[in-house]
Amino acid sequence: MARGLLLAAFPPELAGLDERPPPGWRVALAGVGAIAAAAATARLLAEERPDRLLFVGTCGAYDGRLPVGALLSASEVLAVSLDELEGRAYRPGPERRRWAPGWALPFPGHAVAVTPAITRTAEGAARLAAVAAAEHLELSGVFEAAQAAGVPAAAALAVANRVGPEAHAEWRARHAEASRALVAALGPALAAAG
Repeated sequence: MARGLLLAAFPPELAGLDERPPPGWRVALAGVGAIAAAAATARLLAEERPDRLLFVGTCGAYDGRLPVGALLSASEVLAVSLDELEGRAYRPGPERRRWAPGWALPFPGHAVAVTPAITRTAEGAARLAAVAAAEHLELSGVFEAAQAAGVPAAAALAVANRVGPEAHAEWRARHAEASRALVAALGPALAAAG
């Protein structure tokens, strides 16, 4: 049994960890989007029974708090949408909307919003910046599955783009480099926790 479960949404975000797993870590993919990530994470947690979970990936920054290339840990994960923030939708009271990490990483902590889809406008990015510094698509599913299984989870992310109209092109150009930098910086933490 591996002591840790290390996940990413898709192979490039592992930056070679899938080929050379750190000692003590099982490396796997969670899939893209919160629903796929929740299902895959729950299955992997049941199969592997790890002591802890680490999700690695890329994210978009809402404003100048995080420059492209910055590395961060999720200090809080928020499931949120523009429709909620602008009063066109709400979540029922019992639905969990916030998750805290279960262990610390050696990067500055920032709140991360998990939106139902990628935000494409500068106005949307500005509105979401009021509740989080970065946008990601999988973390709420990963953290919910980990919490349900009683496994402490953490997330390390690299900013690959600014959220807004040019986000996809910027992400395509920078996600692989950002992922490599994140994995290189995580080396000592993985060795210590594995």
